[in-house]
Amino acid sequence: MAASNSGGGGGPISAEAAAALGEGIKLVFGRWTALQMAVENQWGGRDSRAKADQFGESIHSWFCRSRGPHYFEDLVDMMYENISDSFNADFEDNSVEEVAEQLLIIHEECMQSNYSSIERLRNSHVQGNAVSQSRQIAADDDDGDSSDDDDDDASMVEDEAAAAAEEMVVDRPRPSKPVPDADGWTVVPPKHGGRSRGKN
Repeated sequence: MAASNSGGGGGPISAEAAAALGEGIKLVFGRWTALQMAVENQWGGRDSRAKADQFGESIHSWFCRSRGPHYFEDLVDMMYENISDSFNADFEDNSVEEVAEQLLIIHEECMQSNYSSIERLRNSHVQGNAVSQSRQIAADDDDGDSSDDDDDDASMVEDEAAAAAEEMVVDRPRPSKPVPDADGWTVVPPKHGGRSRGKN
């Protein structure tokens, strides 16, 4: 998709279309998993939510204030630059391109007073990760340090699980006499803890 068709010469967008476009951008951003992860994990610092909102506003401004045609490559470049500056990140999952294409389509439709894509987004439920991320973001807004605590808890759980796994290996009961397993290996009880294996 090379450019959006913004009514030939790229005339001004109506107030109704501009409002719908703003809503469309928010809806798309709310479903953009990579961006929601950047906000949730505060890649842009404590004001990551505000940076994401500003990102959406800058795209809205680009569509509404700049004269068309609006080129896909220009939008993608602007989005990558904003992500890099605001979140010190580089989304390498091709989501920037997918979101840019979706935004160009929504802009085209808004210019023609067609709000069907926005209506579909409004009526569709956010799926899977985006739902839990949205709930997590809401929780983060109430308690600013919760995502840091969650990261610490997750690493502690992993450390405890690894320690428990090591203990289970060490604490396994040993057979009273060597017994060959299915592969023909015989477990030989060691004299001082641990396990060693010998072949038949």
